[in-house]
Amino acid sequence: MSIPDIPLLDISVWRVGSATRRDDLARRLDGALRQSGFLLIEGHGIDPGLPRAIRAEAARFFGLPARLKQRYSAPVGGRGWIRPGGEANAFYGQRAEPGRADLKESLTMGRSFTTGDPATDAEWFAPNVYPAECPDLEALCERYATEVTGLYYELLEACAVALGLARDFFTSRARRSPHTFNINRYPSLAQAGEPLAGQFRVAPHTDWGMLTILDRQPGYGGLQVQMPGSAWADAPYAPGAFTINVGDILARWTADRWCSTRHRVLPPSALDPDEELVSLILFHEADMDTVVEPLFPGSGYPPVTAADYLRERTAAASVA
Repeated sequence: MSIPDIPLLDISVWRVGSATRRDDLARRLDGALRQSGFLLIEGHGIDPGLPRAIRAEAARFFGLPARLKQRYSAPVGGRGWIRPGGEANAFYGQRAEPGRADLKESLTMGRSFTTGDPATDAEWFAPNVYPAECPDLEALCERYATEVTGLYYELLEACAVALGLARDFFTSRARRSPHTFNINRYPSLAQAGEPLAGQFRVAPHTDWGMLTILDRQPGYGGLQVQMPGSAWADAPYAPGAFTINVGDILARWTADRWCSTRHRVLPPSALDPDEELVSLILFHEADMDTVVEPLFPGSGYPPVTAADYLRERTAAASVA
């Protein structure tokens, strides 16, 4: 199977490099996002022990009986535990199939922030729900989300420069934005049983927002990216690097200059029936009242607020 051309970029260049090196990084970023919509980022400076600590603490929660986890139950887009079978991703415009719901469970959190507008805060900045059985999880997750959001703003600056825009074009429209932080547990084949035909750990889909920042584990049932011509390929993996991909809102904003590429997480594999994977995923957004209108002509996308687009996508992925 071919490997997509997803480059490994050193983001520390953006912090300490010369103007020439920063321009080169922006150029390479633009090329990758035009071709595949994906990047690998190293040099981010986030302590590798932090994701390990989050996984260890989250494992305590995921190991609880379902009746205890049910106390923290939440819908897609909510805060808490999304049960196995509670989410069914599908490509935009296609109907999710509840009978083939994603083979995962999630702990989901959001940004600890308030805009000062009660309606906005109630919808997009609801209080997080952390399990009492994992007393260290909140501090770990809050620290991780804060540090990764700092990386997000650096990437947005590089994105703006890559498009010839003012450096703060995107960041000035994302300072009051929510994010969603998912800890996704993908059970092993031994635990989940044989998947149905067409069932995945996460079904083929595009992400909805601006940029997704993913800390993942490699495995047989891992991440795949859809290539031009509809073929699927395993996403490359580099230890310690984050996987970054473009979401729908940023793709619309760039009039599809940058790709919001379909991707999926394969079902558990008989090649390793005990393989269990845990991903840490930050889905970053624009400010909810931002009107996203294509920067370049020819896309045909009408203007849409970030909030309206995310509401539509959340409803489509939910399983009653």
